[in-house]
Order: sequence, then structure tokens, then C-alpha cells
Amino acid sequence: MLRVAVVGSGPSGCYTAQNLVQLDPTVRVDVLDRLPCPYGLVRYGVAPDHEKIKSLQGNLRAVLEHERVRFLGGVRVGGAGGLPVERLRELYHAVVYCVGAATDRRLGIPGEELPGSWSATEFVSWYSAHPDAIDAGFVRDARSAVVIGVGNVAVDVARMLVRGAAELSPTDMPQEALTALAASRMEEVHVVGRRGPSQARFTTKELRELAGLPGTGVRVDPAELALDPACADPSALPAAQRRNVEVLRGWGEAGDRSADRHIRLRFFLRPVELLGDGGRVGAVLFERTEPDGDGGVRGTGRFETVEAQLVLRSVGYRGVPLDGLPFDEESGTVPHEAGRVLHSCFGASGDYVAGWIKRGPTGVIGTNRPDAKETVTSLLADAPALLRKEVPEDPVAALRSAGIEPVGWAGWQAIERAEAALGARLGRSVVKLADWNSLLTAARSGS
Repeated sequence: MLRVAVVGSGPSGCYTAQNLVQLDPTVRVDVLDRLPCPYGLVRYGVAPDHEKIKSLQGNLRAVLEHERVRFLGGVRVGGAGGLPVERLRELYHAVVYCVGAATDRRLGIPGEELPGSWSATEFVSWYSAHPDAIDAGFVRDARSAVVIGVGNVAVDVARMLVRGAAELSPTDMPQEALTALAASRMEEVHVVGRRGPSQARFTTKELRELAGLPGTGVRVDPAELALDPACADPSALPAAQRRNVEVLRGWGEAGDRSADRHIRLRFFLRPVELLGDGGRVGAVLFERTEPDGDGGVRGTGRFETVEAQLVLRSVGYRGVPLDGLPFDEESGTVPHEAGRVLHSCFGASGDYVAGWIKRGPTGVIGTNRPDAKETVTSLLADAPALLRKEVPEDPVAALRSAGIEPVGWAGWQAIERAEAALGARLGRSVVKLADWNSLLTAARSGS
């Protein structure tokens, strides 16, 4: 009987487990996660007001409740205090790493370390109740924010910055974050890209949501649209980009509208420096860019300063090296062949990858399905060789002997009950627990 460990319980990990049990009628799968809660970025990355996307948790839940799948939360693999990768290999015939891209790309410009300058991921983790997040007073005393990047995450954080208490209360946002955002004095949010609107990476659905925010107007500068040749005639663009351009042109033609808050979508601006004011960020210096004729942009030598007491960079994710596995620094991924980790040794190593650590931070949640199937197909083809290795009958006993007490499914269900009870006490629906102590205390109550 094949025993497989899947490290990571987000979409890629769950789809890997799903493919394993569907394609092999005897395999046993343990899904390990550093956190006591499953679902990865579906729980800790999807904006709380996106209930339809968050409902995907139901699909992932069905996988983790399968009779041959076991969730083991609170298990750190590798790193200081974690289970060594070498020991994990001894406990399972195969290990599939589905650990995503754990860090953010940086701008690499002066002033990036100023207080008030953060990655969008840090901001998202805070309002999503990630237990590693800190309450950095993101919006305290901020009247203007700059979000650098024009993808869906940038649009998400811009939307959350201008939402009010009435819109946030029905979500599962932690109470502290809701209170801070509801009390915010934010007046203007600039979402800025260095290239043109036809090259923006947000989806049209996310983009259109901005127009429906109560008390908030959306501004687009027609002069910036005019700099993009594709905006004059978007008919040759792929459908997604064409729809984006059409929405943006509509906003540009509508002009400014009276509103308490505004989101400004800016293009052809490259950040040059974050400028300080009283020891923290006070503005962003941008250089105006223009199309270079080859799909990129070049600087023009003209500059513009945008006031901002909060700067969030949303310029992409990056994978980090994993103990005991090779790593490609340029791509931020683990070298592989159809999901098989390419070690220096020959033959089946028993190590595999799926998701962002395999292909880079690209695609949507559904992209993980075929990606996981490719990896599982490789793993099962290697099964005859993998089964020659002897492994313990129950790896959990070995984990406990190493001082690791996993949070099982009953512990996760206890966390769910505690979050429902917290919401009831606050007069809301479910409200997430936002710190390690609360999560682990709740989990222990279910054991």
C-alpha cells in the first residue's frame, strides 16, 4: 500500500490528494500543513468579500474528508524547529511539496524599507486573520494610499481599503481588522502600473467590482489611456484584455464623479523612490514611461510625485528554497520533470512538486487541477520502485515521538465551531480567530 505525504493543504495540495485517491484505489494520503487550518490561500488569500470564491472551501473539504485522506495540521516541514525533510522521506513512500510561493517580489528602490511601506501580501494576511500576520496599523492616519501593481491582488486591496463597516461586517474578517478599516480616513487609493492598460493583469470581473463600491468613485485619466496604442482600437486584443480596455475607456469618458472616496487607476508610471515624511513614507516618486514599440516601456525623464501615507507593493510572488531540495533562483521554483524533483541522483527519489513551487506563481485556482494530475501520474508510474522502501504503518506515531502533535480533522472542526461562536458573540456571522494561541486552544478542545 502506497503512503504519500502532501505538504500543503491549499488547492494544489488538495487536488494532488484528490488525484491520488481517484487514480489509485489503495493509496493512503496524509496532507500536512504548517498551520492548524486547511485550504491555504483560499482561506488566507481570497478577499473576505468574495464569498463565491471562498465557497471553493467546500470542494477542498470533500477531499480532506475522504476516507483515505488525513489532514495533519500544525506540522512544520524543514527549517528551524521543523520536521527534517530527511525524516519525512523515511516516513512515506513519496512526498509531494505543494508549498506555493511564500514570499513577495520587491521593488528594489530607495525608501522601500520606510514605515508605511508593505507588501500587499502582508496587508492581505492581516485582514485575512493569518496567525503570522502583525497589526502594523496599516491604515492608521492614512488619507492616501498607493498600490503598485495592476493585478487582481492589487484590485482586491484597493477595494478593501475603501469598504465600510456595513459591507465588511457580514464577512469573516477578524474583528480588529474590521474595526480599523471601518475607522479609516482613507480618501484616495492610487492603483499604479508601469505599463499600459492593455497589459494590465486583472480580470474584468474584478475590475468592474470597483464601480459598485458605495460612496466610492473610480477615476481613469483619458490621457494615460491615449498613450496605449491598443486603447484606440482594442479589436485585435485577446478577449480578456479587450474587455478591460472597454471598461477603462468607459470610466475615462465618464469623467470625475462626486464621492467620499476615490480609486484612481494609473498607467505608464514606474516607481523610482519612496519619499519619507516625518520618519515614514509620505509620497512616491514615479517616472512617466511610454511604449517602446516592442511590448515594453521606456523611461521618459519626466517625473511625478503622488502623496501616500501607505504604500502596498503587489508586483508578484516568489518561491523560497526548501531544505533538501534543489532550487532554481532565477525562476523561484524547484527543478522538476513532469513533477519529479530533479535531484543529482538517478532513479525515483520519492520527491515531487505541484502548484506554484513547481510552475511559478501563474494561473488561477483551477490551473492547479491539471498541474496536480501531471505530478500524480508521474508518482504513480514510479510506484513499483517507491514501494521497495519500508515505511512505518502509521507515521503519526513517529511524528509524536519527535514532539509533534498534529492537529487532526477533529481539531480543525473545533476551530470552525469556535469561529462560529465568536461571530455569534459579536453579532456577526463566522469570525476568524487571528492568533496562534486562540487557534491551538480551540483545536485542543476538539481532541
